[in-house]
Order: sequence, then C-alpha cells, then structure tokens
Amino acid sequence: MRGQPEYRDANGFIAEVIRTNRRKSADIRVEEGAVSVVVPVETSLERIDELLASKRRWIKEKIALHQEMSPPSSKRYVSGEAFSYLGRNYRLKVEKGPFAPVKMIQGRLVVSVPQGSEQPHMICNALVRWYKRQAEVKLRDKVARWAPQVGVDVPAVSVKTFKSRWGSCTAKGELQFNWKIMMSPNRMVDYVVVHELCHLIRHDHSPEFWAEVGRILPDYQECREWLRCNGHFVVAY
Repeated sequence: MRGQPEYRDANGFIAEVIRTNRRKSADIRVEEGAVSVVVPVETSLERIDELLASKRRWIKEKIALHQEMSPPSSKRYVSGEAFSYLGRNYRLKVEKGPFAPVKMIQGRLVVSVPQGSEQPHMICNALVRWYKRQAEVKLRDKVARWAPQVGVDVPAVSVKTFKSRWGSCTAKGELQFNWKIMMSPNRMVDYVVVHELCHLIRHDHSPEFWAEVGRILPDYQECREWLRCNGHFVVAY
C-alpha cells in the first residue's frame, strides 16, 4: 500500500510521484491521460523535475493522443456537477490555485488546479486518481471481509482499467478489479467482490459456480441485472 501521494506541477500537466524500493531507475507512465513517475525512494524532487522536463514533449503527445481517442464526455468538470461514489452523488467543487488532489470535504469532492475549470482534463485526471485510491482501499477491505465467508484465503488484489468487465481472477489467483465499480451502489461492489472470490473455487460460470455465489449473496441475480442495465452510466469521464 502506498502512502500519501506526491505531485509535481510540470507546467501544463500534473505528475504523480510514486516512490518504491523495487526500482533502481525512473519510469514515466502516461495512462488514461494521467502522468506518473515511478522512482527509487531517495530520488530528489530536483531530479524528478529534470526527468519530467526532459520527457515533456513525449508526455504532452501522449496526453493529446488520449484526449483525441477518448469519446466525447458528458461531463464538464465544473463546480456543482455530480459524481457518484458507492451509489451516492457528490458535488464537485473546483478551486483555482496550486494543484491539490481531490479530497472529500463536507460531502463535496474538492480539487484545486491552477486555472480552475479552464483545465477540465486536469480535473478529470485528478478525479480518476481519487477513484483509484478509494478503490485500492475499499476493495482490499471488502475482499478481506468476504473471503472467510466464501471459504478462501485472502488473495492479492489490484486495481485496473477494464473496458468491458468489472473484475477478473487470474490463473495465479490474483483478483483484479475495475476502479469504475466504485461509482456503483455499495451492494454492487460487494457482488463483484464475491463473484471474483468464488472464482477461486470454480474458475468458470457453471451452475456450481453460481450456486457458490448464491450461497453468499442470495440476491446476486438482482445485482447482475442492475450492472447489466446501468453499467454504462457508471462513468467519471
């Protein structure tokens, strides 16, 4: 589990700094238009800024490509706009100032960016990062809570971006979840967690598999139907 995130304002985009003991060199990533730089723990901020400056053109091209390929958004990323978290709508509050990541304050999702609502892509990326952080915490908690009821050991958990599924169970027994499930009602999140945990018992969708799911969640068919009918509305961008 990572600690509090660090960010660097790189003049036009914000980079999240991820410090790790597992790397001896730096790695810059641009995923879904969001920039992150993975560095050894002791890397100085000056060195990080130098790395970002040296790759600035490549990073900007990657961000622009993501924006071109993304479908038109129904969101405008302005104050007052609603975003769903565990099935409840929270209003966005955009402040103008030095970049500060999204925080839940008095029932509002508050974010600060240098040019306010004039930088919707930066606000979007900040929201995606917030949802992913919530997913990392909540989904691990839910897996730890449901695993004993399913009758399996608590597996490794990771958060991914999937285009057409809510989760998966790898051949090695690792559970992977789509962070976007956090915009669904809490019961739907429980269903997806239980569904993937049951794949540790049966790695198929046989009647025996669904019997395992039903043993834990008797209303699982209602959850499946809700996600089938409403899943396409679960979007942050």
